[in-house]
Amino acid sequence: MSSQAGGRSKPGGGTPAGQVEEELPRQFGKYTLLRPLAAGGMAKVYIAIQRAVAGFEKLVVIKRILPELSRDPGFVEMLLTEARTAATLNHPNVVQTFDVGEVDGTYYIAMEHINGEDIRSIVRAMKRRQVAEFPLEHTLQIIMGMCAGLAYAHGQRDLEGRPMEIVHRDISPQNILVTFTGDVKIVDFGIAKTSEAAMGEETKAGQLKGKVPYMSPEQARGESIDGRSDVFSVGIMLFELTTGRRLFKAKSEYETLKLICERDYPLPSQIRPGYPPGLEAIVMKALEKDASERYQDASEMQADLEGFIRQERIAASAVSLGGWMKMLFEDKIAEREATLQDVKQLADVIASQRSHELDALTSTGLHGNTTTGGLGISRTGVTAYPDGPSDKGNKGMIAAIAVAAVALGGVGIFMTMSREVAAPPEPRAEPVPTAAPVEAKKRGKLVVKTDPPGAYVRIAGELQGDKTPTTIDKLPLDMDIEVKVSLEGYEAHTEKIRLTESSLEKELSQTLVRGSVSLVLDIKPEGALIVVDDKTWKGEGTTIEGLSTGRHKVVFSAPGHLPRIEKFTAKKGETVKLKVSLQKGDPSKLANSHKQPPKEEPKNDGPPGTLNVASRGGFCSNVLVNGRSVGPTPVAGIPVKPGPCSIVCKTGDGRSIPSGAAIKSGQTARVTISIPKP
Repeated sequence: MSSQAGGRSKPGGGTPAGQVEEELPRQFGKYTLLRPLAAGGMAKVYIAIQRAVAGFEKLVVIKRILPELSRDPGFVEMLLTEARTAATLNHPNVVQTFDVGEVDGTYYIAMEHINGEDIRSIVRAMKRRQVAEFPLEHTLQIIMGMCAGLAYAHGQRDLEGRPMEIVHRDISPQNILVTFTGDVKIVDFGIAKTSEAAMGEETKAGQLKGKVPYMSPEQARGESIDGRSDVFSVGIMLFELTTGRRLFKAKSEYETLKLICERDYPLPSQIRPGYPPGLEAIVMKALEKDASERYQDASEMQADLEGFIRQERIAASAVSLGGWMKMLFEDKIAEREATLQDVKQLADVIASQRSHELDALTSTGLHGNTTTGGLGISRTGVTAYPDGPSDKGNKGMIAAIAVAAVALGGVGIFMTMSREVAAPPEPRAEPVPTAAPVEAKKRGKLVVKTDPPGAYVRIAGELQGDKTPTTIDKLPLDMDIEVKVSLEGYEAHTEKIRLTESSLEKELSQTLVRGSVSLVLDIKPEGALIVVDDKTWKGEGTTIEGLSTGRHKVVFSAPGHLPRIEKFTAKKGETVKLKVSLQKGDPSKLANSHKQPPKEEPKNDGPPGTLNVASRGGFCSNVLVNGRSVGPTPVAGIPVKPGPCSIVCKTGDGRSIPSGAAIKSGQTARVTISIPKP
């Protein structure tokens, strides 16, 4: 899952202490909320799925405005006014907004889901893996993507052809995302401002918007700014990623502002001997204090960077950047995919049962009374999703939206209100991994063959596009790479390979062995739907044979009952017995997928307790509490329902260290996990 919720919201979707955790997945208008991404003082952010006719399915990010703010007409007007800016932006390097609407009195924004990480998270991942230098080819690819997105935004015109003078105002590491396919996305155009005439307002003198260490001199002085201010911020990021040093960071914001406005800036070559003169000229032109001496357009800076890359023959590309991202976050990618698939499985069950219910109601003429919806603003304008006889929000609010709304274009997850969400303190001044001006690194190749062919291949947990036989290139050298081949009905095979400069190409040939695990089922009610490892079982009887050794996931569902997931691990030749009794209930009110409702589990009443998790001997790169990700250690104030609680520490080298605690209502449990040496 992306870090798309960014640094202004509480990461991991944690619920503030004392509040009961929201039950997910659940229906929200035309979306199904799958799991939380972040929460703050203005909004909650979720990953969600949107379905439509003909099997259309799309992951989106939903920013749900807090109910008390949705009832504030002034706030709603601001939301829709700032949507005017978003309406014009549709570019590969800018995160898009798809929809703005209202469900049950709550306003929301639907945005593009980005499977990637921001620059700040990338730097942290590099430190965990002891990667000292930000590769120059990747730095340049990122900066060029930023320039392309900004040049597009700065050049936007309204329908009458007048320049809109859009300025981002907050170009910083938290607002630049890099996907696992190597794309660069700018987020948080929510504080972007157009010209005073277009916005109908004046910027107050001295009002600062954005992160101080990445402000231009004119922005730091509270003066009127244009797109050249964003260019200055890009120059700061280029300086820092290629030298490994923060450019503007003092003991206080006031001192930082003085550094920006009054001091002479160091040359990159003064910090890093041997710095390429051509790149230094680009950096210093972007950092000119006088805006008239700076690049007058982001596209000019992009053109100079492209010329430098050609001259120095640097192998900058989105493909290599994506491969590098997958290496940095290989453990996180696999974990995200597994969690998302689990929760999506339950969302599919909910959607299926809801569809059957709606079909039945439609046949009796009651369909109009069952859908949940509200006012929506899409790319085609204002639309109304049917709400049946209720006319809630259909009077004064319709008029306000009709006046203020326009078709929405693209912005990021930070759009509109994210600047109001509780912000963490500025990161400590610390060295940034540097970009070494070096030649492109060599890559290796792996040929994978299986008997029989047609097996799936995973590299470091990432599913590859082609089945065996296949060739996978652009693999890193001098590191162990886990390769897994799997085919339904056969035992999966996993081994590690290492490519080196003396051995750039290897072949993995494997004869697969028939699966030997049997699963015996005892299910109530009879006739329940059974999905084994994401595939529907269509056999007869109560025994499933030919499963492979290892971990398996089985989903049980039936109309009028709560779906349930069971997971088990089996050895070669083992017979596993599962006895499952599905509970009757409304699947739309189902809790998170990790919270199975076994009948024998005792009921725990009372308000939730809180959990603090620390570690010794190292740190957990991620902590799972009852299957829910809460972030790296130390973590505190995690709300947990009373009763037994499972805790799993995920380390940076891929290990899982289990633990647990007994949570008491209204009390805090403290757990310290000891991490053994690998």
